[in-house]
Amino acid sequence: MKSLFLLFALLTVLSLKAQVGVGTSTPHASAQLEVSSTTKGYFPPRMTTVQRNAITSPAAGLTIYNATSNAFECYNGTAWYSTVHYVGESYGGGIVFYVYDNGQHGLIAATSDQSAGIAWSNGVLKITGASGDGIGAGEMNTTIAVTAQMPDVPYGNFAPKVCSDYSVTFNGVLYGDWYLPSSHELNLLYAQRTIVGGFTTNRYWSSTEFDDFSYRMDFSNGFSGLAGRTNTYNVRAIRSF
Repeated sequence: MKSLFLLFALLTVLSLKAQVGVGTSTPHASAQLEVSSTTKGYFPPRMTTVQRNAITSPAAGLTIYNATSNAFECYNGTAWYSTVHYVGESYGGGIVFYVYDNGQHGLIAATSDQSAGIAWSNGVLKITGASGDGIGAGEMNTTIAVTAQMPDVPYGNFAPKVCSDYSVTFNGVLYGDWYLPSSHELNLLYAQRTIVGGFTTNRYWSSTEFDDFSYRMDFSNGFSGLAGRTNTYNVRAIRSF
């Protein structure tokens, strides 16, 4: 009986008090609930993606910790959004296949190939200077290769250009900053080919050139090597975030 009385008294106080402080008797004026501690943290509901998806009609603002992606997620009324990004996430017009800086930055692949067979060159064999490699180098390579080759055949189409021309609208946002991956970025993409999906076992172009050749990768075995630019290989565009 005494316990029920104390519980009733506590609920009465909380209902009459506009704000609640845990670890503080003076919660901030802008907060309905303030938790204060220098030795402990806030522990939200923890669940897997499958369990999260089983929540019936989640309210906008509902927040959980996703144990599958190891990240906080919040429902915005339409979809779940994460505070960090992870490999396999549908984001930014495609599928995330590489992350760094604790998931704050990374690389996104288009959900399908932009060509099932196209040459790297635009009708004239030349050294364009698109020799960069590493993360982010593909964007620079693509710009250099397109700029250098467009005058050769003004209305021609070639591997770097089909990626540069690609765009997609995702959740009402138009993404048009796609490019042909560098050799290193293509290696990273190959490593996550099953998660990204939609690949064939054919060869794919990278944007990295060496003398009169460009690097390509065989998606049947992961072998990377140089190839003549008149060869026609598949193309998959990527973008960074």
